[in-house]
Amino acid sequence: MRIAQVAPLYESVPPDEYGGTERVVGALSDELVAMGHEVTLFASGDSNTRANLVPAVETALRKRMSREEMIQIAPSIHTRMLAELTAISTEFDVIHSHVDHLAFPYASLWRPFSVHTLHGRLDMPASAGIHSLYPDIALTSISDSQRDPLLHLDLNWAGTVYNGLDLNRFDVQTESGSYLAFLGRINHEKRPDVAAEIAHRAGLPLRVAAKIDPVDTEYWNEKIKPIFRKYDVDFIGEIGDDEKSEFLGGALATLFPIDWPEPFGLVMVESMACGTPVIATRRGSVPEVIDDGVGGLILDGLDEMVEAVGLAAKMDRRLCAKQAERFSARAMAEGYLAVYEEGLYSGTTSNTGDRALARIAS
Repeated sequence: MRIAQVAPLYESVPPDEYGGTERVVGALSDELVAMGHEVTLFASGDSNTRANLVPAVETALRKRMSREEMIQIAPSIHTRMLAELTAISTEFDVIHSHVDHLAFPYASLWRPFSVHTLHGRLDMPASAGIHSLYPDIALTSISDSQRDPLLHLDLNWAGTVYNGLDLNRFDVQTESGSYLAFLGRINHEKRPDVAAEIAHRAGLPLRVAAKIDPVDTEYWNEKIKPIFRKYDVDFIGEIGDDEKSEFLGGALATLFPIDWPEPFGLVMVESMACGTPVIATRRGSVPEVIDDGVGGLILDGLDEMVEAVGLAAKMDRRLCAKQAERFSARAMAEGYLAVYEEGLYSGTTSNTGDRALARIAS
């Protein structure tokens, strides 16, 4: 099968450090190649892939642009990439887009079947308005819970395919560690302040490996930095894939005290793959990713999460690591291949432009 994968251009595929969508696209592309498919990846030129790389830009945008520049310029760069893909779209059997609604207007021009994986949250005010214009475009979600804000719309959901990773790069640590870990972003939705409180009340050190986006700098300086200083949190900053296995594997548990409808949460998979149970709040995709009591513990409040630290220390880390196998790159690739084949078998295309324009006009 000739498959085009269309990645966001903010990070390389896979990213050097933080970055979820691009990491998933990289794992998917490489696995499809390993399964014998002809894959063309539209991504930044500094990507590392087994697929045929079509560089839309020389380097990932975050490496060379300020936040303001990305807001102003990035949409036009993605638009150019999609226009260039449209010109050669007939060279593919399937086009798989990972750039959300930016690709919707172009999908009506693509001759082959196209599917669009939504990687972000769908509860923002503009989401329903955008998706209502393109109800026939084939969509895949990365968790069932991700769809909840749009259930009132009659959309064309082709399936849910959970994110997957190359699990071979993680080493299982069978002995429980001596600290708690927090991995991700310093953001109010991720609740690093709650992680610090849990560790303090549990009497354990907290190590934090996290990215600070420019938009979150004020939150870091005014809210989180003083808390980390107060509780003597070990903040090590952003880390890459090569460091995750040691960082997560050495922990007693990974804290995931989110306060938002998490669409997926790769951190949970990465932690379980190291044998480290996840202590998480019951939000978004968490109950779909964690087998409660096996891959981690799912709680509803701060007090419960503090108490769960002792329970996590007694969990079987081998069983925890086995839970991650559901989220392998192969499992993800097989899930998407089923979506591709169903779309090709049914003769579905994405030529919904006339209907979309009619809705706009009305």
